[in-house]
Amino acid sequence: MSEGNSLAATANAPTRRQAIVGVATALGGLVLDSTRAWAGTEEAISHTAESIHMEPVFKASRKRVYEALIDAKQFGKVVQLSAAMKGGMSPGAGPAEISREAGGAFSLFGGHISGRHIELLPNERIVQAWRAGSWDPGHYSIARFELVEQGSGTKIVFDHTGFPVGQVEHLAQGWKGNYWEPLEKFLA
Repeated sequence: MSEGNSLAATANAPTRRQAIVGVATALGGLVLDSTRAWAGTEEAISHTAESIHMEPVFKASRKRVYEALIDAKQFGKVVQLSAAMKGGMSPGAGPAEISREAGGAFSLFGGHISGRHIELLPNERIVQAWRAGSWDPGHYSIARFELVEQGSGTKIVFDHTGFPVGQVEHLAQGWKGNYWEPLEKFLA
């Protein structure tokens, strides 16, 4: 690339601030710390955002794990084995509704969890804009399920980010009791 083209590309590239604000906007709910504001704005970078990283392993193929997470009938059976059901969620709270298309909606646990699929790569990856019904309207987090072959089984490399501050313990327990433990029973 010539020096002239390099300068033109640099002049058109977003500033670091624009890039950071763009990422924060895409995550929809990144907490902004106004104590580190840029002059004339109320935006800043959070150094306290919470996230969840888990790597549960299942004795099933990637295809079987993917289908259990994306097929409404199968995930409905996972819900029946979940801590939410054991904790008193009404069996008639509504079936799992899960679109099999990127951009499609899902509604789980009687509507307590809902969102849209951002990316569906069969047997490999699921990325969702995910929210709990108790959150403020329009607040979505990102839940990412990466399915990795592990011997004859599957490890889900799971990351959950962008949820409201103070929810990390509750959500981590929910993933364990409402997804991983019942999914393990369902796949056995």
